[in-house]
Amino acid sequence: MALNIADLFEHAVDAAPDNPAVKVGDRVVTYADLERDSNRLAHYLQAQGVKPGDHVAIYAKNSVEHVVAVLAIVKIRAVNINVNYRYVEGELNYLFDNADVVALIHERTYAPLVAACAPNHEKLKTFVVIPDVLDPDNDSDISSFGGVLLDDALADQSAERDFEERSKDDLHIIYTGGTTGFPKGVMWRHEDFWRVLGGGIDFYSGEPLEEYDQSKQATEPRMVTFPLSPLMHGGAQAGLLMHLFAGHLTILEPKFDPQRTWEVIEREGVQLIFMTGDAMARPLIEEFERKAATGTPYDGSSLFAISSSAAIFSPPVKHRWMAAFPNSIFTDSVGASETGFQGMGMQDKDAISSDGPVVGLGPASVVIDDDDHVMDLATNVGKIGRLGRGGSVPVGYYKDPEKSAKTFLQIDGARYSVPGDFARIETDGRVTLLGRGSNCVNTGGEKVYPEEVEMAIKGHPAVYDCLVVGIPDEKYGQAVAAVVQPREGQSVTLDELREFLRGSLSGYKLPRAVTLVDEIPRNATGKAQYPRAKELALASTAGAGA
Repeated sequence: MALNIADLFEHAVDAAPDNPAVKVGDRVVTYADLERDSNRLAHYLQAQGVKPGDHVAIYAKNSVEHVVAVLAIVKIRAVNINVNYRYVEGELNYLFDNADVVALIHERTYAPLVAACAPNHEKLKTFVVIPDVLDPDNDSDISSFGGVLLDDALADQSAERDFEERSKDDLHIIYTGGTTGFPKGVMWRHEDFWRVLGGGIDFYSGEPLEEYDQSKQATEPRMVTFPLSPLMHGGAQAGLLMHLFAGHLTILEPKFDPQRTWEVIEREGVQLIFMTGDAMARPLIEEFERKAATGTPYDGSSLFAISSSAAIFSPPVKHRWMAAFPNSIFTDSVGASETGFQGMGMQDKDAISSDGPVVGLGPASVVIDDDDHVMDLATNVGKIGRLGRGGSVPVGYYKDPEKSAKTFLQIDGARYSVPGDFARIETDGRVTLLGRGSNCVNTGGEKVYPEEVEMAIKGHPAVYDCLVVGIPDEKYGQAVAAVVQPREGQSVTLDELREFLRGSLSGYKLPRAVTLVDEIPRNATGKAQYPRAKELALASTAGAGA
């Protein structure tokens, strides 16, 4: 058994080659189409000297070509490197260097940045240029760094599947979002990635799947799925691959737009969407409600599953979604680039927690105390620890043994991934998510978890979005500071916010400073950019603007 990403995709191709696989805009490609073009691109990369284990980066928005590139890379046992397309020159240079990239597949619109970075990286020799899905007429110069257009690269290349045997131990790397520091490359064995991110373990029963279990489903009626995040985010990439393995149709959009999203859901009969907390859920439900108020609502009746992960899906927003879609299933999923899927909570409109998402822990997921002991869930209800996962865990961080040792722990002879997310143990094997420990605010010896305070602040009617950070305080060491994006045409003062929060938060958790901003800093996937939020809060307090 290979249990390799490329093999798992090819099993679906063999089972249902004519199934529609990916649709972007009006363009739809089948499994056979993806197979043909990814084989041709794989042969081109091989002809340029890309070998098994070499790192190939993809610098592009969501598109059919992006999917083809991911598949081509794994077919030749090379390693995919995901690139945030919002990076500026310095960030790109860091990533290309840290990841030891030898080939780059990028949209033409990014050619000026690629041209600026290319001379700095001796190992980076091959450049395949794909059309910009939002700007197909872009004609940026690619000659200075030897770029080759995708059509030219594919010309005369074999479409045959004649690659060497692959291994379940081949590496697949996911670079983290860098929300709390520099991005780190999380190294996964293909089998482990499949088990915890690609559906290789049943999310509901916890039972491991066999190699052909997903592809056997490809001949059955398939779902229409719609991950709203960019494929350069590990979660969206994993969702795409999981659905390709099972023969589903995946809808992709190059840019998140609430109106466009509802039009796609209505037109395509989308059954399942994945979104990134309030960053997507709030503008989506507001657009849905706006259209409904006109008397010509969107038809979202096909939606039966609505899933959120990677960011807060706050109670006020969740209630609005549940009122609009009373017959749909809502889930909060928990996981990280370093752990994969750790647990999921089915949401009940009558029992939504105000503290944070409540999820049932999945297979091999644990809570670990400050002394690095696995906590017994039955006897430690109410206690707080770090979320971890055993079983299928990453090899470590690429070129960073020090951080690997801090995250991937040996406990009682077993290996666990413990990236630093905190949770409170509840009854029946459930936990309440409290957020990343590195963002925890220590004020006068009391720990304040930003996501808990953010959830409460978002309940204020004048608040559209917010982040909570710690800023220096002479008396308490750190003080809680809120960076708030008010609703259009509204504002909120510190006193008003503190008064609103007193009924739901302890006094030490209340913000001592508020910074109003036009837009909360988030990356393309909706994840919070806490370092930037802290800069805004510090600048505001220094200028007496809090």
